[in-house]
Amino acid sequence: MLLVPDRRALGRLGHDLALVLPGLPLTLVAVAMLTPLMAVSSVLAIVWVGVLLFPVTLALASVCASLDRWRLALWGVDVTPPRYRPRGRGVAGVLRLITDSRRWLDLAFEALIALPVRVLTVGTTVLWAVGAVACLTSWAWGRLLPPGSGDVPGQDLPGGWAVALVVGLLLALTFPAIVHALALLDVAVTAALLGGAVPGARRSGEAPATVGSDADERLRENAWTRMTIAFIGFVLVVVGWPVTATLYHVHPALAMVVTVAHSVAALLAVRWNWAGLSLGVLAALATILITAGEQTLAPWPWPVTALLAHCLVLAVLAVFHRWFWAVSAWSAGAALTLGALLETDPASMPSGTLRGVMTNGVVLVAISGGVVLLGLTVRQWVLISGRVEQAQTVSAEEVRRRFELEERSRIARELHDVVAHSMSVITVQAGTAKFRLTGLDAQAEQEFEDIAASSRQALGEMRSLLATLRTDDSLDEVPMPGLADIEQLAEASRASGAAIDVDLDDIDETEVPPTVGLTAYRVVQEALSNALRHARGAAIQVRVVATGASLDVEVSNRAADAGHEPIPGSGLGLAGTRERVTALGGTVEAGPTADGGFTVVARIPIADPLPR
Repeated sequence: MLLVPDRRALGRLGHDLALVLPGLPLTLVAVAMLTPLMAVSSVLAIVWVGVLLFPVTLALASVCASLDRWRLALWGVDVTPPRYRPRGRGVAGVLRLITDSRRWLDLAFEALIALPVRVLTVGTTVLWAVGAVACLTSWAWGRLLPPGSGDVPGQDLPGGWAVALVVGLLLALTFPAIVHALALLDVAVTAALLGGAVPGARRSGEAPATVGSDADERLRENAWTRMTIAFIGFVLVVVGWPVTATLYHVHPALAMVVTVAHSVAALLAVRWNWAGLSLGVLAALATILITAGEQTLAPWPWPVTALLAHCLVLAVLAVFHRWFWAVSAWSAGAALTLGALLETDPASMPSGTLRGVMTNGVVLVAISGGVVLLGLTVRQWVLISGRVEQAQTVSAEEVRRRFELEERSRIARELHDVVAHSMSVITVQAGTAKFRLTGLDAQAEQEFEDIAASSRQALGEMRSLLATLRTDDSLDEVPMPGLADIEQLAEASRASGAAIDVDLDDIDETEVPPTVGLTAYRVVQEALSNALRHARGAAIQVRVVATGASLDVEVSNRAADAGHEPIPGSGLGLAGTRERVTALGGTVEAGPTADGGFTVVARIPIADPLPR
């Protein structure tokens, strides 16, 4: 709760104060250095001396911006390193700093935007803390003041010390939440303009956006866009505050709150459409109410500055968000105008008519409607540009894919020329050995036949691989081994002298997708290959069983014979097997057993993960 700070709020209080309090001194030092340099550079630019000072000013602004980025990183914000344009060497390299837009953005932030933000955050923090301490200790120091001085809250009231104590307690309890909110304000403004991750921004790990939203996101994340809106809002506050206070005889504090709220609404609308719309409508309503007393002397219900601020909110909503947000804000402005017109007494007007109010309302509706139409046009242009960019990206992807297919065809030709010929020779030599060599016994002839069968199988699999490389077909369109071929694989491996026990557990009655069968076959093939290389002579057991919605494959071997030296391999077999199984949503566990052997256990979901 806000009034009962928990341990977490108290724990982050020091962290927030470490961000907020140093901000103003750093900003004052930056402004004290950058403002004179900017003034001197601008004045002397006509004689080309100022041109040499501009790079110094920009470099110094980048240093100050790096300190702010460092503060954000210490607070825990993901800060993107700035991408400055390469300088080069010599005088030309130094002057090249003037063409770096990122450095100009650093200068604008440090010299113009950071100071009012830091004055607000640090000033509010200090005043809140001082007010809490003063109210909590007023019972002590208030006795030293003369009666009726009015310096102590509730001093002249019975039990005034109790009122001051309650106020001080409320200020103290809400102090951690206020400091955290001020820290978030500082972080949001600084990160948005210096390249950090704004709190509440979409992370890279989230689902990708559509073409339209992606274009909107790029425009919203553009620091120049946010800075331009902030600058226009700042100008409207500077102009609208004194105009509202002087021309309409509104209290300066109330005029400041209303004008600042209207400008902040436009800045909020960049990211949070509902917040910008709500605050903009409330600020417009408040402006109409506080200026109603001077409707006979000045434009009403829409002062010129309020009209411009309302149009700024409409423009932001129209460009950055769907059309109905801008239309809703425009409709709300028209409804407020109609309500003001209905509540106005014609007799109170100088000429006895509502001509002035009607004229002001018509101007508001017409100008704001034109702004909405213009903003929607700009949005459509942005969306069309995004679609054109996407089309270009797709075209580039298709070109890349074509080159990739050509490269795969080249690799297939090389594999065929280098490997397929040699495998064919091995097959022919092994198959004709009993006819070419005399004196072979039955065991030797069987050995040659097994070699010929294994080479024929390898040659068939290689041809399937070559077909995949050449045609880019899916696995379902290329004949590949499956569960039914595991027994034949084990039989071929027994030719090496290994004792292999295969338990398929009536697997023929289980229907599995071809991809699952192929993956199970590859798991057994790799596990048998590892066992034959690293544990020659050891007994091997293969077990494949369907349990529920998954296919369990287990290949285990006992300890190798004494004195056996393993045959080295590439070391990538199990990694490739794990990648195959993981791609189907399964798991692979491999490791030594208690008796010195080795086991490979794979669980493969039977559901086909590939679309048909």
